[in-house]
Amino acid sequence: MRIRELVARTGITERQLRYLIAEGFVPRPYGGRATAEYGEEHVEAIRRYLRLRELGFPPAAIRLLLKAREGVPIPIADGITLVVDPRLVASGRPVEPLVERLRHALRTLLEDDAHEHRPWRSGRSAGILDGDA
Repeated sequence: MRIRELVARTGITERQLRYLIAEGFVPRPYGGRATAEYGEEHVEAIRRYLRLRELGFPPAAIRLLLKAREGVPIPIADGITLVVDPRLVASGRPVEPLVERLRHALRTLLEDDAHEHRPWRSGRSAGILDGDA
């Protein structure tokens, strides 16, 4: 898509887009200056940036979050931190299936009868969230 289509689709201005590209929040377009083309990865990057700004993150913090190799740590409660891959922010991925998996994982780990089912003892720690448990 061309630049006008991209800004119409995302609601930002061309000037904002150029800023986001210059700062590395959005990848450079394909092709040369006169033939610049944008794809879905540009739309996703813009939406991710806008969502993080909406959540109150300043550009410097967004830069750090997007560079985080281990993911974005989000404190949930004392002793519980959720780590989210920054690429998932504003990705449109359905939330409810993830909420159910997290609910199951927390029950398995925290409830009194959880000692009966300890997947990490068998080397299957990822299984709790991968849907194997």
